[in-house]
Amino acid sequence: MPRFTVHIRDEWLAVPCRDTTNTIRWLGHEALKRYMKNKPDDGGIKALKDTRFVVRRCQGLGLLDADDTIEDVLEDNDFVEIAIDGDTMSPDFIPCEPGPLCNTALPVQYISLDGNSLTSTDLVNLGKGLYKIKLTLEAERKVVQSRELLDTIVKENKVLQKSVIPCIHISYLLQELQENLVRSHSAAHRMKTRMLLALRINVLAKGHSGISLETLHAMIQAFNASCLSFVPEKGTVGASGDLAPLSHLALGLMGEGRMWSPKSGWADAKYVLEAHGLKPISLRPKEGLALINGTQMITSLGAEAVERAQAIARQADIIAALTLEVLKGTTKAFDSDIHALRPHPGQIEVALRFRSLLDSDHHPSQIAESHRFCDRVQDAYTMRCCPQVHGVTNDTINFVQNIINTEINSATDNPMVFAERGETISGGNFHGEYPAKALDFLAIAVHELASISERRTERLCNPSLSELPAFLVNEGGLNSGFMIAHCTAAALVSENKVLCHPSSVDSLSTSAATEDHVSMGGWAARKALRVVEHVEQVLAIELLAACQGIEFLRPLRTTTPLEKVYELVRSVVKPWIKDRFMSPDIEAVHRLLLDQKVWNVAKPYIDKYQTEYIPESRPVSPTAFSLEPPASPRKRVRLE
Repeated sequence: MPRFTVHIRDEWLAVPCRDTTNTIRWLGHEALKRYMKNKPDDGGIKALKDTRFVVRRCQGLGLLDADDTIEDVLEDNDFVEIAIDGDTMSPDFIPCEPGPLCNTALPVQYISLDGNSLTSTDLVNLGKGLYKIKLTLEAERKVVQSRELLDTIVKENKVLQKSVIPCIHISYLLQELQENLVRSHSAAHRMKTRMLLALRINVLAKGHSGISLETLHAMIQAFNASCLSFVPEKGTVGASGDLAPLSHLALGLMGEGRMWSPKSGWADAKYVLEAHGLKPISLRPKEGLALINGTQMITSLGAEAVERAQAIARQADIIAALTLEVLKGTTKAFDSDIHALRPHPGQIEVALRFRSLLDSDHHPSQIAESHRFCDRVQDAYTMRCCPQVHGVTNDTINFVQNIINTEINSATDNPMVFAERGETISGGNFHGEYPAKALDFLAIAVHELASISERRTERLCNPSLSELPAFLVNEGGLNSGFMIAHCTAAALVSENKVLCHPSSVDSLSTSAATEDHVSMGGWAARKALRVVEHVEQVLAIELLAACQGIEFLRPLRTTTPLEKVYELVRSVVKPWIKDRFMSPDIEAVHRLLLDQKVWNVAKPYIDKYQTEYIPESRPVSPTAFSLEPPASPRKRVRLE
């Protein structure tokens, strides 16, 4: 018999329907009757026939016509919400989370997890819903071996932790202990969970946690169906791992608490699982600990932060190069011989990008030609020192990415199960100090991209420094132009200064002084991600300002790759003729940066320059953009 799950105020009701030719109005009245029956005061509803309401599908929030038949607009086990006239829509119902969770189309390709080879890029793609998950055969074998050892230990009543559970009803009590661990640790706020669930599966796939293959497969089925628990972003001190957030992750899989899926929106976890043909997991000995003990929240947020940092860092070079052109700067500071004398990989990489975008032999620039014989010897640090400032950010990002990728493939719960040795060992892999410190470093380093960008935007807006109209707009007394956009950039940079204070220097003793040193890695990860977002927005403002500056230099043209960047921006934002609402412009360019479209436009020119510049005798590194071009007299490049 078809059945529908109906949400009314704070209740979820299962409503059977023998005849799907009934109307949506009938379904609403039937659900309201059941709701009133469960309330001693009829839920405050005085007369059912006089009650006005609307019915919405949970998926997509589409309103349903009361006169439509159920079979025409709903499918068996669909989720709907009834909003009674005078009520606001339930705050418990959220049809779709922003960001990665908005991809409601289920993927068809798979990533195989073995606990050893997942990367931060893979994890972010899993978070975007681009892939499903499956285990390798070797991972399944290790998981089975680990579980068999634990079952033997339990059968022999050996000690797993300090307290020994009496033999009486031991199987039931052990199950209750694991479930109580999850329930008691579930206390905090909400966050995205797709990456978190994928990462927890990957860690368990290493085969050192004692999870059963049955439970692990249930987690994979939930991920592949996009059944995602309500998980907090606050409430972890980063040792013993991320207990509160991971407990919420497990709670939904147990059929308790709330869960989200594209089909249901937010609903009671048991209904969401049932709607997808899934059963709640039932935890066996040690599985509660295996599910909640680890650094996966810190690491999953850190993976997104480092991937976005890497994307904005390389686009920052392109934006700065465009600003340098608009401000009629010199390219002498990017000469390869200068950087060969201070051969930091990031510095060399950034200088190479500047040359590849500005080299007059490869890309003639009418703007550069217009001031070739000016008497300026050198530029301000915000332009001249980009290789040094942007460069150390690149090197820090690479350092952090290495730590995050190691953490992604690390077993971080406790105790660890060693099937080959036939024993379990208690250790401290759950401590989040590694990702916490790394993400504090990341925030400090990537912030500098915004700090120097805001100063370049100031130079663009300041007529005494740019030789352009004040605030990049005509009729300055009438129009404010980019005045407030620059203020916004300054405000974000100032906020970042506070967010860059390292959280990992703090520690508070918890758990009756057993956990007497903690990492505070959860806050390190969250603020690093916020800093990266601010950096993206500050650079979006600079890119808008630089393109606006180009308008005042027309008909002169810049280099081919930078013209392509200009055209990309103008495809979403028109020139600033007079004052208008600027927020949509900033968001449109921010989206270009998030989608890496600025990088994608310029990258072919960077690749081509590097291929032509580096002699065949010097093979190009697989990492492509960390190799210093040699200062060879055989092939010198005229920079201006």
